[in-house]
This record gives sequence, structure tokens and C-alpha cells, in this order.
Amino acid sequence: MRSITKLKLQYSHRFLGYEGEAQYLHGHQGDLVIEVEGEVDKRTGFVVPCNHIKAVAWDYLKNFDHALVLQENDPLLPEVLKIYETQGIRNGAPTNTNMGLAIDNELAKAYPECRLVVVKKVATCENLIELFYSLLKDKFNIKKMTFASGDNCASCEF
Repeated sequence: MRSITKLKLQYSHRFLGYEGEAQYLHGHQGDLVIEVEGEVDKRTGFVVPCNHIKAVAWDYLKNFDHALVLQENDPLLPEVLKIYETQGIRNGAPTNTNMGLAIDNELAKAYPECRLVVVKKVATCENLIELFYSLLKDKFNIKKMTFASGDNCASCEF
């Protein structure tokens, strides 16, 4: 049996080195579906309560919500950080109340204080699923993730 949870993210990114519209900075609503497999708990009736999956996942994923996602070698990155410093928001602002848990692994580093995620790979649906799975695989028995962003969608079974 599986418990299935859906989360929505608003983010902006671009595909560095891509020839086409996606080379420009643009935004999306991303829809992430997480399927957790296990036995139904006789007491609760759930494999895992969906609100629990969502709460644990959101602790990390809110780094991506209303955030800028850039590749580590994007020439925009140092300029964005410089502008954030000039504006006094590089180290956070009182209005930035949606900060996620630290992310610093082989796939990404998050700067929650300034709503920025720096990724190692192009921020495609496929690569973002790999990143999201890396953050959550030790929390749940994830069997499938699907991520849709704009007209693009990817899915992976684990």
C-alpha cells in the first residue's frame, strides 16, 4: 500500500547553455508527488499520514519555494549574490520567514537566508527528482516521485 502526498513549489531558474526559451531566467509552479510504501498501520489506517510526509518534506523543500535555483557555474550567481548584499538581503530579511533546513550535499547547496539554491546539474524535472530523493530517502520508504514543472514532467521509481 502507498500513501501519496502532493506539494507545490514556486521557483525560478534557467538552463545554462541551453539554446531556446529556457536559457532565460523564468519561473514555474512545480508539483511534486511523493509515494511512500509500507504496511497500513492498523491504529491509524495510514501507511504514513500524508500531513506527516508533507511536514518532513517541506522542511527541506521550502528552500525551493519562491526561490531562485541556479547552477553553480552560472555567471548570474556572483552577480545575484552581490546585488543581494547591496540590497541588504544577502543575510536574510525580517520578511523571509520561510527558511528550510540546511542543504549542502553532492547535488546542491541552499542559502535559505536569501532564497537561493545552487545546484550541480541543470534544474530539469529529472535532476530535481534526484535532488529531492537525496534529501528524503532516509526519512521514508519512497517508492516513486513525480515532478511536473510547466509542460515538463518526470517520474522515477525507487
